[in-house]
Amino acid sequence: MTWEKSVYYSTMASSIGYDAEKEEMVVTWRNGKVSIYSGVPEGVALEASQAASVGQYLNSEVKPIYGHRYGA
Repeated sequence: MTWEKSVYYSTMASSIGYDAEKEEMVVTWRNGKVSIYSGVPEGVALEASQAASVGQYLNSEVKPIYGHRYGA
């Protein structure tokens, strides 16, 4: 993982990480599940980690555009 940031203020996510080598954004949810989004530019992941509403940003700028799978 290139970097990981806590998004403690989010009601849904607990952290957002980014793997530059794989171009993957990793979202760890408050319920412990992990979502991995493929082909995400690092700038998008940074914006997600700094968004006033992480959930709203993910729903509008990430989920409809990038491939998704669940992680461990």
